[in-house]
Amino acid sequence: MTFVQLIDCRTSRLDEMNRLMDQWVEQTKGKRTATHAVVGKDRSDASHVIEIVEFPSYEEAMRNSNLPETDRIYRELVALCDEMPTFTDLDVVRDEPLYAAQARRFFDTVALQGPLPALNDLIAEHYHDHDPANEQDTLGLDNMRREIEMWRRAFDFTFTIEDQITQVDRVCTRWSWNGIQKDEFMGLPNTGRQVSMTGTTVFRFDRDGKILEGWWQYDQLGLLGQLGALDALET
Repeated sequence: MTFVQLIDCRTSRLDEMNRLMDQWVEQTKGKRTATHAVVGKDRSDASHVIEIVEFPSYEEAMRNSNLPETDRIYRELVALCDEMPTFTDLDVVRDEPLYAAQARRFFDTVALQGPLPALNDLIAEHYHDHDPANEQDTLGLDNMRREIEMWRRAFDFTFTIEDQITQVDRVCTRWSWNGIQKDEFMGLPNTGRQVSMTGTTVFRFDRDGKILEGWWQYDQLGLLGQLGALDALET
């Protein structure tokens, strides 16, 4: 279970505290178990500072606390505070990366059997798609729907999400794709073959949680090879 520690303090020496944290990061390379740290300053009280540090588990947090570098930095941190800082230990019971869930829903939705849904709850009206397989970028929800429909006409397919990384308004998804050809694709006749490929997609989201922009990288050459498009080159 993910574990979070809140360090609540008051200081008029925030710049020095930031430099101290930089020292700790440098000196604990390869040793620390913290995975994420955020420092926030109270907008209504500039001396009120909260640091949020995330760990994979409580046990890893304790291992981090026992580092000699952590102990030394802690003593220097206390000296920079106007009063004794307080610590709150939290077991994370819910951690929901909302944009990542929306990205997953996109891949699940476009692979559904039956009529393609409207997608206007997933994709922004002014969506901008970057796909190296297309000579020009795809602009707008309607054009993106036509692009998706082209794939759906040619294949019955599914996506498997392998990894996701979220940063601010962007979600990077590494996926694998498996399909069976059922119609012509890019001028290639229907083979009925079972095919697969892997790829990565980065989505940028707007404030409403809709996909505003997308960048695709996938093994198109490998897919075409499985469909027989490269057979003439091998003879």
